[in-house]
Amino acid sequence: MVDQDPRADLAPGGPAESGADGGVRWGLARAADRVMSRHMASDAQIAKLHAHITACHSATLPGTRLMFYAGPHHIGYVTPALAAQLRALGAPVTQSPVSAVLDMAALPELNALARALGLRIRNEDFDIRATADGPALGVLDRGALPSFGVIGVGVHLNGLVRRADGWHLWVAKRAADKKLDPGKLDHLVAGGVAAGHTPIETLIKEAAEEAALPAALAQTAKLTGRFAYNMERPEGLRRDVVYAYDLELPESFAPQPADGEVESFALWPFAQVLHVLSTSDAFKFNVALVLIDLLIRHNILPEAADSLRTALHGRNQTPPPMSSSPPNPAGRR
Repeated sequence: MVDQDPRADLAPGGPAESGADGGVRWGLARAADRVMSRHMASDAQIAKLHAHITACHSATLPGTRLMFYAGPHHIGYVTPALAAQLRALGAPVTQSPVSAVLDMAALPELNALARALGLRIRNEDFDIRATADGPALGVLDRGALPSFGVIGVGVHLNGLVRRADGWHLWVAKRAADKKLDPGKLDHLVAGGVAAGHTPIETLIKEAAEEAALPAALAQTAKLTGRFAYNMERPEGLRRDVVYAYDLELPESFAPQPADGEVESFALWPFAQVLHVLSTSDAFKFNVALVLIDLLIRHNILPEAADSLRTALHGRNQTPPPMSSSPPNPAGRR
């Protein structure tokens, strides 16, 4: 279902134009958007944007965890308790005060070990890599990634519409039965990159499944950024790398929830996106990173752009420059 644009009553031909002052109100709406593009946010709003970024970088590594290796490859972080459990299962793990090393030959058994440990299994394999741009060394179920601190790759799409009254963004509301972050606001399309796939392949697939967005349109999306973070979450350690894309959509396009992961979509003016983002926690945690970057690139909040840009890219795990062929990447993360 598509929620009504909250400003539809100000659109040409909308209810607001039925009165004598309709044209004036429409003109005022357009003027308001021009003002908002130069909006000076309050200190509290800017602080909230910084808080969103800080929240995604809440993990200190290694902290109390052990560096987790597969042979010579540093692939993640595990708690000493989990390392001890692996050894109790008979896994060939060498444990020291600072590391846990799994024999490389046993890496193909990591999924079986995760099941034996009783970890959450989602039956979607992700590639195991030492770095986001490194070669795939093996696979691990996405549900077990946080327990092993293995890097997870995802894609997020800014679905943009250029209207007479300014730029708008399609906002999704996550289904209430989602295991992670139910009911949170999300991007038009977002998903995890499954083993053997690339980010753009994942974007095209998820666009069709989540929003009924045609592949011919989705494949024209432009890669605009990459964001990495280490975050403590209820499910464990999230070491994520998110590829962000922009896609300008025609005004005639209306997304439709196609796979049950999204409850509804709504088209918001940038001013509303900024207000909700800077005054609440309504958006899913990693969506905030991509939206802050979007607003910076559209010259919203110019007075805070430098500090926000530094916060986005200058913490914990600064991503290397984007490559034209991102590493190979399933459902909304």
